[in-house]
This record gives sequence, structure tokens and C-alpha cells, in this order.
Amino acid sequence: MTTDTVSRHSRTPAALLALAYLGFVSLGLPDALIGVAWPSLRDTFGLSQALLGVPVAFAAVAYFLSGLFAGRLMQAFGIGLLLAASTALAAVGVLGYSVAPVFAFILLVAPVVAFGSGAIDSALNTHAARHFSPKHMSWLHAAYAAGAMAGPAIMTVVLGVGASWRVGYAVVGAVLAVLAVAFFAARRLWDAQPSSPVVVDAPLGAGPVSLDAPPLSGFSVLRDSRVWLQIAIFFFYTGIEAAAGQWSYTLLTEARGLDEPVAGTWVTAYWGGLLAGRLLLGFIVERVGQVRMLRYATVGVLISAALFAIPGQAAGAAALPLLSFSLASIFPGLMAETPRRVGERAAPHAVGFQVSAATLGVAVFPNVAGLLGQRFGLEAIGPTLAGGALVLLLLHERLVAVADRKA
Repeated sequence: MTTDTVSRHSRTPAALLALAYLGFVSLGLPDALIGVAWPSLRDTFGLSQALLGVPVAFAAVAYFLSGLFAGRLMQAFGIGLLLAASTALAAVGVLGYSVAPVFAFILLVAPVVAFGSGAIDSALNTHAARHFSPKHMSWLHAAYAAGAMAGPAIMTVVLGVGASWRVGYAVVGAVLAVLAVAFFAARRLWDAQPSSPVVVDAPLGAGPVSLDAPPLSGFSVLRDSRVWLQIAIFFFYTGIEAAAGQWSYTLLTEARGLDEPVAGTWVTAYWGGLLAGRLLLGFIVERVGQVRMLRYATVGVLISAALFAIPGQAAGAAALPLLSFSLASIFPGLMAETPRRVGERAAPHAVGFQVSAATLGVAVFPNVAGLLGQRFGLEAIGPTLAGGALVLLLLHERLVAVADRKA
């Protein structure tokens, strides 16, 4: 066990862990709302199917830029204040959805939500990869999945009782506002965590280096082929996850004839599969091993995506929780491996690039799926997911081969 591993397994204050968990819940809450709200929102403003990708794309640009500047923002404000400010921005943006008079207003508030979330996403992942054990890394992302599951569940209940989609956004915005106040009140707890210099293993067998060494530049980090492979994997991973979450409700109701409450339940189960997978992973990852777990996961993603591509109510609905369960280990697993693979000094840049690539995946992949669905019919979404899953599997196998050769 390296000294890096020891440092990440050191005891973390319970209050700090609780804040981190709440931070990931707050990130997940608004992410999946639009998937369930879209049919109603589309009817309100008279929109076409393919326009679902437009607010997502606007948000992705803001999220991308926020992630790139995450390191500087964390240095300037500290993670506690950044967490509070991020959640406050997200609350303002989500409440903006609830009062949008025209669709163009949604295009204005979507980047507000995304910019508020992007920096804290990178900052929390960097902090967790350095200081938290693998099981907590997995459970933190389970907290995100819990938030992502709660969002569509809230919207499904709101629509089920005959209320407007605006009410669903208002409820989530109010919850985020309360969390922002709590984070601001507890912002100094992050500064109380010990941050004494430690010695870690450098990548490529270069020997130990001190964290007090000068930081690496982003361009130097990009010279490592493993960073580029992880960037590509994050793009396809989040693209598949987002496309399935955003389009499955529309596909199941409008192409496969499921009742709206039933389809909403299956979409909630999809996000629940992410939660269940990450909770389970936290208990077994240290026995199975991170790399082996990731290889199993990419195979599972391909199999379940292929099942979802089969027309029919039963196969498509049942494949959703299997797909999300398979996806569950990929994001936290790759994040946890990043400091080991590229070194502690390179990790903040690498994590930021990975978050930015993940943002591009969320923007591009669902948009492509929507365009294909409009051109060839909604059933084209299933094969699009399966094709992305195949690319994801091949990229990860290449990463394993390169990492083993350079280790």
C-alpha cells in the first residue's frame, strides 16, 4: 500500500463526510428533472422533440467552463464557500424554470444551474479522490444517484396529482435553497480538516514527490495518453447515462405505449439502479478490485443497452435499472483511480478535464439521440445507446492495456 493510499484512508470527520454527501445529493436533484417534465414542458411551449437537447447544450457550455476553472475557484474561495455558492446558484436557476414565461427564458436559467454545479463537481471529486477511501468515493456518488432519483420521483408525483411541471421545479428549487443556507452556515468545517504535506507516488515509476512541489500545468497533464483515454471514457459514460435518463420516459410512453405513471416509475427505477449499484460497490470494491469492477461494468452496460434496444414494453422497461446498475461503478471508480494513474499533482487538472468531458457527453450524446429519434423514429434511441456502450467497452479495455504497460 502506497503512502497515497494511506492518506486517503485516514479518518475523515463525520461532519465533513455528511457535508460531502449532502453536496452530491444537491448535484443530483435537478439533473434528471427535465426527462420526466419534458413532455409536459414541450406541450406548454409548443416545442418539437429534438429541442430537448437545446437547454442541455446551453447548460453543458456553462458546466464545461465552470469545471475548467474549478481549481482556481477552490483556491480563491475554499470548498465550503464554493459549495454554498454553487448550491445557491443552482437553486436560483431551478426556481427560474418554475416561472419561465417562454422557452427562451429556460435557455437563460439552464446555464445558471450548470455553472453553479460544475465547479463544485470538480472540487468535491478532487477532494474525495485525495482524502476519502474507495468505499466513501462510491457512496458519495450513490448520494448523487439518490438526488437524481429523488428529482424525477418528485416530478412524477407532481404530474400524477394533476399539478403543473412548474410545481415540480419549484419544490426542488426550494429544497436546494435550504441546502445552500445549511452549507453556508457550515462552510468553515472544510478548513478544519488537516492538510499537512504528504508524500505520494509519482506516475510512471518516477519515485515519490511532495505535494509541496510546484503544480503541473494543464498542458503537461494532457501529454499523458491515459488522461485522454479517461477523457473519452467519461464522454461516452455520461452521454449514455444522460441519454437513457432523458429519453427513456418519452420512448416508453410515446413509442411503446406505457402509461405515464408506469413509465415514470421505471425512470425513477433507472436512477435507483445507480443508487443501488454505488451502495453495493462501496461494500465490495476493496475485495474485487477497482479495475476488475470497471471491466465487469462495461460489459454489463453493453448487454443491458442491447436489451433496451429491443422494441417492446417489457424488455425496455426491465433493461433500464439493469443499465443504470451497470453504469453505477464507472464514474466513482475512474475518479478514485485518477490520482494513482496520473499522480497527485496532475490529479486536479485530470479530474477537471474529466468533468468537462463528462459535460460534453451530457450535451452531445442525448442531442444526437434526439435528432436520430426525430429522423428515424424514437426507437432509434435504443441502438444509439447500444452503439455508445460498445465504444465505451473498447475504450476502457484500451485504457487497461495502456495503464498496465505504463505501471
